[in-house]
Amino acid sequence: MSVVTNVHKGASWLLEEAEPSSVFTPEKLTEEHRLMAQTVDEFMDAEVIPQIDQLETKDWKLARALIRRAGELGLLGLSVPEQYGGLDLDKVSALVVSERIARSASLGAAYGAQANLCIVPIVLFGTDAQKQKYLPGLASGETVGAYALSESGSGSDALAARTQAAKQADGSWVLSGEKMWITNGGFADLFMVFAQVDGDQFTAFIVERAFGVVSGSEEHKMGLHGSSTTSILLQDVKVPAANLLGEIGKGHKVALNTLNFGRFKLGAMCSGGSRSAIGEAAKYAKQRKQFGHAIADFGAIKYKLGEMTARTYALESLMYRTAGLIDAMVAEGGHGGGAAMAAALEEFAVEASIAKVLGSEVLDYVLDENVQIHGGNGFVKDYPAERCYRDARVNRIFEGTNEINRMLIPGLLIRRALKGEIGLIPAAKRLQDELLAPSGASLTGDADGLEIDMRTVSAFKKVALMVLGTAMQTYGQKLTDEQEVLSAAADILIDTYAAESAVLRAREAAKAGRKDAALHEAAARTFVNDAAQRVQAAAANALAAMAEGDTLRTLLAALRRVLKAMPINTVALRRTLADATTARGGYILG
Repeated sequence: MSVVTNVHKGASWLLEEAEPSSVFTPEKLTEEHRLMAQTVDEFMDAEVIPQIDQLETKDWKLARALIRRAGELGLLGLSVPEQYGGLDLDKVSALVVSERIARSASLGAAYGAQANLCIVPIVLFGTDAQKQKYLPGLASGETVGAYALSESGSGSDALAARTQAAKQADGSWVLSGEKMWITNGGFADLFMVFAQVDGDQFTAFIVERAFGVVSGSEEHKMGLHGSSTTSILLQDVKVPAANLLGEIGKGHKVALNTLNFGRFKLGAMCSGGSRSAIGEAAKYAKQRKQFGHAIADFGAIKYKLGEMTARTYALESLMYRTAGLIDAMVAEGGHGGGAAMAAALEEFAVEASIAKVLGSEVLDYVLDENVQIHGGNGFVKDYPAERCYRDARVNRIFEGTNEINRMLIPGLLIRRALKGEIGLIPAAKRLQDELLAPSGASLTGDADGLEIDMRTVSAFKKVALMVLGTAMQTYGQKLTDEQEVLSAAADILIDTYAAESAVLRAREAAKAGRKDAALHEAAARTFVNDAAQRVQAAAANALAAMAEGDTLRTLLAALRRVLKAMPINTVALRRTLADATTARGGYILG
C-alpha cells in the first residue's frame, strides 16, 4: 500500500515551485487505503461510539478491551515491520486511521500513546531483541504502552528532566524520579522513560510496570475523561541493561523523532475531528428552525459552515501532502527500515510542527463554531458538541505547546540555512536585491482563479523570506530571544504551506475533471484570500518590531509591492461550500 511521490527535502516548498501532480492528496487514496478507512469507520460505529459514555466513567477494563480490539484489526501495528507482528504500511495509512479514530478523542489519546509514542521509538531505535520482545504484544494490543517524558518542572523544556538513571555493577540501571501527565498511565504495562545518566546524559529506557513502576491518582481533567492520565513514580526501579533504548546521552534523538511523528499524527486526528464536527454542525443547522426557517438558510450560519470547510480543506491538503513526502523519502531510503523512517521524520520536522499547530487551531475553531451553531444545546452534555469542545483544548498543549512549535518552525529553518542544508540565505539575499531594484517585485500580470492564488502563494514565500532575512540580519545569534518575531514568521510559514497545499490540490482536481472541482476551488480560494490578510498583518507587525523610521518605511513599501492580493468575493464562495455541506449533511471534500 505504498505511496511514492517525488522526493523533496524538508521545507523545500519555501524555495521551490511544486507541480500539482507531484503532491499526494486524499483523491489519490488507493483501494487498500479506502478499505482501511472502512474498517476503522465500522469499528468506531459498532464498538466505540456506543460506549463513549461508559468509557468516560474511567472504565479502564473497557479501554484496554478497545485497544486490544484495535490491535486485532491491525490498527496498532501500522508502523511495525511484519516480522514483529505488524503491517508495515505507509504513513498515508497511518493518517487515514488516525483521522477516523479521532471521532472518540479519549480513545484517540490512548491509541496515540500506544501506536505513536510507545511503538514508534522501539521501531526506530530498538535492538532486534527489543523489537522481538515488545513489538508483537504492543501491535496486538495485549500489551498497553505509554510515553513518560514530562515532569513537573520540565514540560516544554523536556531535556531538563530530573529523573536519574544510575548504572549498577552488573550493567543494569536503577531509575528514580517522577513523571507527570502520562497518557495510559493508570493501566499501561510498558513505559518509554527518559532519564539523566550521570546527571546530564539524557537517555531513553524501556521500562515494564513489573519492574516496580507505581501510578499516581487519576488527574481530574477538563476533557478526555475517558483517557487515563496519571503521574508515575519510579522509586529505585531496576531496569535490565538490555532495556536501554538507543545510546546513552542520545535520548533527545529518541524523544524528538518520536514527537515529530506524534505531531504529524496529532494533525491527522485534528483533521478527522474537524470533518466529524462539520457533519454534526451541518445536520443540526439543517433541522434546527428559527423564524420559520432552518438556521442553515441564514447567511451568518453559512459563513460558519463555509469557513469551517475551507480551513479543514487546507489542513487536510497539508496533511496528505506531508504524508506523501515522508513516504517518498522512506521508500528512497529503504522500505520498512527504522533508520529510513527516522531520517524522514527528522527531515520533515518543520512540516510536523506545522501540522500540529495548524491542526489543533483549526479544530479549535471548528469545534467552537459547532457549539455556536448548536446554541444552548451546544453547552449541555446532551449533544456531542460540548464534549468535543472540552476534549480538544489539550491539543494545543501536548506534543509540545503551540508556542514551542512556533519557535521550532523558523528556528529549524534558520539552523539548516546556517549549515548550508537549505538555500534560505542566498534566496533571501536575492529577494533583497530584487526589492531594492527600481522596479521592485510585485504581484502583477494577467491571470484568473487558481492561477492568481498560485501567484499569491509565491508572494507569501517572498514575504516569509523577507521577514526571516530581516530577522537574521537584525538580531544575529540573539534571534532566539525574539519570540514575538519568530512567532510571526511561523504564522507566515504555516499559512504559506497550507495555502499552497490547498491550491495544488484544487488545481489537480480541476485537471482531473472531477465533478466537485468547483468546490475544491471555492475552498482553496477562500483560504488563500483570508491567509493573505493574515500574512500581511503578521509581516507588518514583525517588520515594525525590527526597524523604525526610513528603514521601516522602506520595508513596508517593499511588503506592499510583493503582496498585492486583490480581495475576492468569499461570501459567495462560503455560501457555495455551506449549501453543499448542508445538502450532504457532512464534510464534502474528503
